[in-house]
Amino acid sequence: MISLTINNKKIQCKENITIIEAAKQNGINIPSFCYLEGVHQIGSCRVCVVEVEGAKTLQASCMAKIREGMVVKTNTEKVRKARKIVYELLMSDHNQNCLICSRNGTCEFQELGESLQITEENPFEGEKSKLGVIDNSNPSIERDLSKCILCRRCVTVCNEIQGIGVLNPQNRGFSAFIGPTEEFELMDFNCTYCGQCTTVCPTSALKEKSYITEVWNAINDPKKRVVVQTAPAVRAALGEEFGYEPGTLVTGKMVAALRMLGVDDVFDTNFAADLTILEEGTEFLGRVKKFLGGEKVSLPMITSCSPGWIKYIEHNFPEQLDHLSTCKSPHMMLGSLAKNYYAKELKIDKKEMYVVSIMPCTAKKFEVTRDEMIDDVDVVLTTREFAKMIKDAGIEFTMLQNEEFDTPFGLSSGAADIFGTTGGVMEAALRTVCEIVTGRDAPFENLHVESVMGLESIKEAALTLTNVLPEYEGLEGKEIKVAVASGLANARVLMEQIESGKSPYLFIEIMACPGGCISGGGQPRMTTEEIRIKRMNAIYREDENKKLRKSHKNSAITAIYKTFLEEPNSHISHELLHTHYVKRD
Repeated sequence: MISLTINNKKIQCKENITIIEAAKQNGINIPSFCYLEGVHQIGSCRVCVVEVEGAKTLQASCMAKIREGMVVKTNTEKVRKARKIVYELLMSDHNQNCLICSRNGTCEFQELGESLQITEENPFEGEKSKLGVIDNSNPSIERDLSKCILCRRCVTVCNEIQGIGVLNPQNRGFSAFIGPTEEFELMDFNCTYCGQCTTVCPTSALKEKSYITEVWNAINDPKKRVVVQTAPAVRAALGEEFGYEPGTLVTGKMVAALRMLGVDDVFDTNFAADLTILEEGTEFLGRVKKFLGGEKVSLPMITSCSPGWIKYIEHNFPEQLDHLSTCKSPHMMLGSLAKNYYAKELKIDKKEMYVVSIMPCTAKKFEVTRDEMIDDVDVVLTTREFAKMIKDAGIEFTMLQNEEFDTPFGLSSGAADIFGTTGGVMEAALRTVCEIVTGRDAPFENLHVESVMGLESIKEAALTLTNVLPEYEGLEGKEIKVAVASGLANARVLMEQIESGKSPYLFIEIMACPGGCISGGGQPRMTTEEIRIKRMNAIYREDENKKLRKSHKNSAITAIYKTFLEEPNSHISHELLHTHYVKRD
């Protein structure tokens, strides 16, 4: 333990931590800006400076480590003056249209100004370096360089956590900016549109591209039948936008809010998650049968639910695309069914059907523009955009009574709920695949595969199946390994194994965002590790509180196969629910 003094208070802390961490542990707040615990720590903004006895200059508390006998003062006149000057210099090059900014009221820069009590006219006003420089070239993410304060949080996330490297500091001095090299736009590079940069940006320099106006127009168009579906991770995070504790499930209120907005049908993407398990599981077992029969097939098979991951593999491992499941992601499946099945049931032209997906994801905004699936879903809103619509409509979210999803796409299993967290797709698939192979209940306690649960970056499970059905006798007694990865830098580890021919797995789940969809680029900010855990636990509670917990036991899924899709992987299923991929530079 290290003994030190902060603001005349003697404290003890474990060694090898920074001043800002020691202060936080002892109830002392040091204002900071570029610092992001566990993610970004470079001391570039100097807002968190403190006085350290014996030091010639003020020290960045996010970088300076504590030491025995250290005496620190965090709020002297010298410190407060330095912080205000830093803030005023940052503000001098900032687009100050705060009243019409999408982050007004939730902007960390605004909050810092309040914390530092910036109340006087800025003495450093002058020419602004990047006014009017906006990149809206792609369908997912918008960059407004006039609001960038060069904190480099996005650089760390893009390079170190996701391993993409699209965003980097460019040029110097007054010409400095963060972005792709040589002023190219995101559309020109291998950006996956995962949106992790938008979750850490303290201003609105990086944000999701909004389609709220398009959705309002569709709702107000009497010729449109507006169908809205919601992903499993949304119900575990939406409440945060209305003051609820992270991890509070607001499923029923979410449905009620959508009806009050004036949409025609409220469906659950979870229905299509169950459908995905039937289609993907059948595809997987088909590959396994061929492999056992001596045919050459692409194993391991890899899930295809995450569009950010799909774009990543298309850019970085284009020769391995055959390993991907051909299944569309669940919301695209439901969109296809809404237009090709539900529209017929209603006896309306499918062109009158307007499908909106409310997702935790920014990459899905790009996904709906892909040529292979352009007619499935019309528009994607993030969880954050959905919350804005609720507020715009004057709906008192906390006062809403719980309501149920509509039929025919409203019934789902607990297996579908856990699609929202890393490992969930794998666990849901194993619940079904193990029963199909053995003809018996899945051999998991409380139906959980504990080794693929949790927030670890890469997880694996090893299963040994016994007393299998005759058609799968080649699996009898053999150890089957599966793996799960979240975050694209971790995906690379598994993909390099496949590329080198050394992968020991038969089935792999990959999600682009760390922790899976609970941490998606469109979820409420900030997504800390503590918040991830609370959202993940909420997802598992939703699963465990359902009587129906296996995808293949969903009677609504059975009914749609009987009346329309025929069977998993049928000709019509392949036509509507499966897709192909593109080799990209």
